[in-house]
Amino acid sequence: MPIIVELLNEATYQDQQDLQKIFRDAPQWLFAPFSGGEQLIETSLREGSLIAGRFNDRLLGAARLMRQPHVWHLSHLCVRKVTRRRGVAERLAREAQAMAARSGATLHLLAPAGHLQAQALAAKLNVPLDVLSQ
Repeated sequence: MPIIVELLNEATYQDQQDLQKIFRDAPQWLFAPFSGGEQLIETSLREGSLIAGRFNDRLLGAARLMRQPHVWHLSHLCVRKVTRRRGVAERLAREAQAMAARSGATLHLLAPAGHLQAQALAAKLNVPLDVLSQ
């Protein structure tokens, strides 16, 4: 499945609809410190910190990518429920890792303490996992 990963600076109407679907399936704990998916999407788009995976012109997964000079943090990673278990999250994370490396930075995953999926992904990518403060 050829997933195209891109930083979203602007979202078309269809992109907005897809982002809503992506985060509608997310557990509530994923949104902290945001009140919900709507605020996460709006803030991330405004800050230019939303990275998304696209297949056939539709967004399947998205995450927040906070870029600093030496360390980039990938957080709030979510994939549409109907598309999970197909490598979309890993593709997003690997491309974020490559983008960070091209900028001379390292990628860290950012997740709540004890989050097993984030721990597994961090181990698979061989990147540090930082704890998201609530």
